[in-house]
Amino acid sequence: MIYTLTLNPSIDFNFFLDEFHEGSLNRYDNSYYFPGGKGINVSRVLHQLNVPATALGFLGDFTGAFIESALTDEGISHHFTPIDATTRINLKMKSHVETEINGKGPLISTKEQKALLAQLADLTEDDTVVLSGSLPNSLPADFYDTIIQQITKQGARFLLDVTGEPLQEALPYQPFLIKPNHYELADLYQTTFTSVAEMIPYGQDLQAKGAQHVIISLGGDGSLFFMENKVYQALPIKGELINSVGAGDSMVAGFLAGVTLGYSPLESFKLAVASGTATAFAADLATKTEIEAMLKQVKINSLTRKEESDEN
Repeated sequence: MIYTLTLNPSIDFNFFLDEFHEGSLNRYDNSYYFPGGKGINVSRVLHQLNVPATALGFLGDFTGAFIESALTDEGISHHFTPIDATTRINLKMKSHVETEINGKGPLISTKEQKALLAQLADLTEDDTVVLSGSLPNSLPADFYDTIIQQITKQGARFLLDVTGEPLQEALPYQPFLIKPNHYELADLYQTTFTSVAEMIPYGQDLQAKGAQHVIISLGGDGSLFFMENKVYQALPIKGELINSVGAGDSMVAGFLAGVTLGYSPLESFKLAVASGTATAFAADLATKTEIEAMLKQVKINSLTRKEESDEN
């Protein structure tokens, strides 16, 4: 079984307006409400790719009820830990620029934390857990580390899409996949990059420290993939950026879907690129049809040996 864990889920309220005028009345044209949170996004894209997963995390009050209802309507399995506080609402304004206003998250009691950890006690070596997204301020700073220790104790594998110290602390536990973007990679190593080539040693260092596979998303410049002693680059695909929110989560889902369906790691990376790009060009998370169409445009080059380049 695959589980996605979202410790700080949200309702994502997306609204569209031609122009935004600060300090005055603005009226949006269209709006959509989606169950949000990085792990939930992964579950939704996995569902599109016909790979079942169960969404876990904390949900509370009327906003939490909406998320549960929305996932049920989509046919997505979930088993959230109920909390007394209200799940947050995040605002995503789509105008001449894309603007996000995110809530910090609810208060989660010690009892509620223990209830979630108890769910992980039943994991087996056949299970996979996706850990992604921010921690509510009320959770201990090392809560991800506590979760990862529980997962590895049960023999399950995990994929990690977090930043900063939680990522550093997780590397010795050999995550199956990590996926920082180039900004997060620079912050992690307290440096700056002026070229893709400069990022490669840092991706290799993440591998040396324990990560089995590494994807570094480069925004409009494509993405890098590190596996074993090889490095690949997915070339950028042209299109109109509509929705950067969820593109990274879609990449994680695409990679995991590929592995689950028996693809090689490189073929799984191609599916990851198609999934992330399709979401970036869509109003919501990408559908299976959109991902399959995008897959035909994915081109991968080897940066390790020229003869390994894949232009298909």
